[in-house]
Amino acid sequence: MLLHHDFEKVSSQHPDRTALACGPSRITYGELAESADRLAAFMVARGVGRGDRVALLLPNCVEMVVGLLAAQKAGAVFMPIGPSTKAAKIRYLLGDAEPACLIAHGSLAGEWREAADGCASLSAVIEVGTRSGARAIPWVEARADGHVASPCIDQDLAAIIYTSGSTGEPKGVMLTHLNMLSARRSISTYLGLEAHDVILCALPLSFDYGLYQVLMALALGATVVLEASFAYPVALLDTMAEHRVTVFPGVPTLFAMLLSQSDLSRYDMGALRIVTNTAAALPEARIREIRDRFPQARLFSMYGLTECKRVTYLPPEELDRRPTSVGRGMPNEEVYLVDEAGNRLPPGSTGELVIRGSNVMRGYWRKPAETAERLKAGAIPGELVLHSGDVFRTDAEGFLYFVGRKDDIIKSRGEKVSPREVEDVLCKHPGILDAAVLGMPDPVLGQAVAAFVVLRPGSAPPTDRDVLKHCAAHLETFMVPRQVIIVASLPRTPNGKVDKASLAERGAAPATVTP
Repeated sequence: MLLHHDFEKVSSQHPDRTALACGPSRITYGELAESADRLAAFMVARGVGRGDRVALLLPNCVEMVVGLLAAQKAGAVFMPIGPSTKAAKIRYLLGDAEPACLIAHGSLAGEWREAADGCASLSAVIEVGTRSGARAIPWVEARADGHVASPCIDQDLAAIIYTSGSTGEPKGVMLTHLNMLSARRSISTYLGLEAHDVILCALPLSFDYGLYQVLMALALGATVVLEASFAYPVALLDTMAEHRVTVFPGVPTLFAMLLSQSDLSRYDMGALRIVTNTAAALPEARIREIRDRFPQARLFSMYGLTECKRVTYLPPEELDRRPTSVGRGMPNEEVYLVDEAGNRLPPGSTGELVIRGSNVMRGYWRKPAETAERLKAGAIPGELVLHSGDVFRTDAEGFLYFVGRKDDIIKSRGEKVSPREVEDVLCKHPGILDAAVLGMPDPVLGQAVAAFVVLRPGSAPPTDRDVLKHCAAHLETFMVPRQVIIVASLPRTPNGKVDKASLAERGAAPATVTP
């Protein structure tokens, strides 16, 4: 059983069902299967075979989905690259992965052309849109007749997905067909996705959260509405209403943008039944807003890593009792906490989260040392388990609460400060829309707690002193920020997480007020 086999079954049984909606285009399952078959045959004719990498540098579009499927059919390993990736990073990714084929959009040629010209491993460069170079093959010509059957087994790689690389070089997460099948089935099961669902995907398909919306939908026979981005919330709301969207996956930035709209009641969201969030945790105040605005929808708070796709989910019926929890492990997976010595901890403890399951990655591409840091021997002889690098606490029933990245925990006055806990308090202030907290070097404290806040439009703007007093009323003294910096927006990585390294580079003047 390979990742694309369920799609092949659905497309043969329901060829006239709509698979993709992208702008004015509607693509049926039959049309999508035919396009993927012809592109796969072309790839094979150009020498692309089992285990070869196929790099995809495209925005959210039909061609991106065709490329994903064609690579799987050819027995190759698809490697999505975000459309906002710059030339230097593209050069690194192509040099590291050594792909046999690159499918890229012509509008991005200024970033990828030089890297492609210097990549000796490429046997084919396929360009979507306007042709920009003699080496590139136009998309409409990258076709051949014949059906291709993948030679792979489920232990073979299906994808290499590069992490954002906030520090150091990006790492290519190696995922087998079994890894991705296991994750896809578990997520589809607990969400209760069905063939009649219409899933809105405004998240980049280069980001695994966006990618799996397509993978899950095509395995079930559902429809995906592709949007290029979520930069224009009003247009997104119009699209949701027009297509009667039933499933809406988002990230905190997207929800903040939508909720800032003054009147959501004029949009018909009656079909919406599932809302999901991952990438970064939602503050409790934001969870309440989402539930108030979309009362008929079930909200799933989730946590995941590129290294295993998804880890936990909170059943919607638990939101009232534990709104800040990300739940427990998903089906066909075990999760637990360990201390610094690697000893398993009981419920009610705080420690690093460890994941075991068939969704756990093979390792990092060509990085054995980094792989050994994350994949370590488990309790069963011969098994490897994933050490997440994230610190959680559990309650008595084993529900998980995110504390922070091991590297993000702030050590101030000899005390450990969870950025998430401070961010939650900040977001409860009626004048604050979004917040990020990090530790800034301080000669006396070691690290000073710094808060970067985005003000809520239309509300009375709080002063620095207002914010500090609010924090002092809800936090222990050592957790109260020493600095409050008001920013227009928080910088984000391509997967929606706050880019705290970028924030730290901005610096901040010492606070002149005290709570």
